[in-house]
Amino acid sequence: MIGRRGFLAGISAGALLPAVAPGPARAQSGPLRIEIFDGVDSAIPIVFAPFETRAGAEQAAALAAQIASVAADDLISSGRFALYEAAPADLPGSSFDGPVAYSEWRMTEAELLITGAVAVAAEQVTLQFRLFDIFAGQPLGDGMQLQAPLSGWRRLAHKLADQALARITGEQPYFDSRIAFVGRSGDQTSPQRRIGVMDYDGHNVKWLSDGEHLVLAPRISPDGQSVMFTTYASGVPQLVVVDVETMTRRQLTTNALAMSFAARMSADGEWIAFSRETDGNTDIWVMDRGGVFARKLTSGPSIDTAPSWSPDGQQIVFESDRSGSPQLYVMAADGSNPRRISFQEGRYGAPVWSPRGDLIAFTRVGEDGARIGVMRPDGSSERMLSTGPGDESPSWAPGGRMIVFGRQVGREPETLNFVDLAGRTVQPGGEGILGAEPYWGPLLP
Repeated sequence: MIGRRGFLAGISAGALLPAVAPGPARAQSGPLRIEIFDGVDSAIPIVFAPFETRAGAEQAAALAAQIASVAADDLISSGRFALYEAAPADLPGSSFDGPVAYSEWRMTEAELLITGAVAVAAEQVTLQFRLFDIFAGQPLGDGMQLQAPLSGWRRLAHKLADQALARITGEQPYFDSRIAFVGRSGDQTSPQRRIGVMDYDGHNVKWLSDGEHLVLAPRISPDGQSVMFTTYASGVPQLVVVDVETMTRRQLTTNALAMSFAARMSADGEWIAFSRETDGNTDIWVMDRGGVFARKLTSGPSIDTAPSWSPDGQQIVFESDRSGSPQLYVMAADGSNPRRISFQEGRYGAPVWSPRGDLIAFTRVGEDGARIGVMRPDGSSERMLSTGPGDESPSWAPGGRMIVFGRQVGREPETLNFVDLAGRTVQPGGEGILGAEPYWGPLLP
């Protein structure tokens, strides 16, 4: 079942009979279109056979083309796939329930065939699809059937793309996920900031704050149901958590004499590491998810901030200027054994542990500006991924192969951008998404 409650459009899934697929379409309307700027020599050519339509033929036909378009854009944006495009009349004939003519499909340049069928009835859309390895002449796993309310059709497309990515590459998918961010509007004299959540590709934005107060650093909970962020509503930065569906807000910190900010949840959702400033000193603290129990992990005259948990909850990486300039340190979850892991030229900040546990992403500010990089938890194998010069606030996709970050060029508004571990960058096109401090949430159930 996809979506536990009303905000997440319910999608039911099941095993499938054979299926056939929608017309090849790539143009994506809406606020975000992802374009790859660096070439990918090893991209796998894929082709969508025209989807058949069942019940609700006219509406189903329109949805079939839209679902194919969104799924194609998802796959292309990963850098792993290239779309083989041809007029339907130029593609081999196919039947949803019939055998695949592999010999005819091999005459195209495609290696992966996606087929499917769409039906609409009683305000529900049903998608059936199958994936085929053209050269091996066999299906890639079982087919699937997904069902969702009409308003949730985009999630069907993301789920299709997730299956293709996982079955072809063996990687954990990430298309059916959401990103929290700080949206900015207004002019320089009266700027307005709001916390929003959206589909990973920029659609279905929902605002969680009203813009009356300064807000920072949104963090989606591990179950995807709530967002924690810093608010200045009381005049002093404090931490709150908002339920995404009900909009119920709960205060996590309330001490008017202490500023609390830069928080992150542990992977199991049980603990929150955050920064607290008291009497001019900023340290790393940890508290339970209810905000009842809090304990200080670091102490001293330095500024310790931006903590991030390792996936197993045993370690915390953080930023500290204890050596004279902002650098990255790793310590045990109880605050013991802190050790510096960054040693290149420049100032380091905004560390975040990969969900796979093998890398830490960060922002490094040097002579070439602010750029996004990664290193191993022991500080080895450091390399820069983004080009800068105004890149900050990295956050990992589920699976740990893609990173979203904020970019500001000159006086232009900040936008959300993506880079993979090979350094291939993608960025919003079309209307784009203006925002900062992105946080990539978990794959939706």
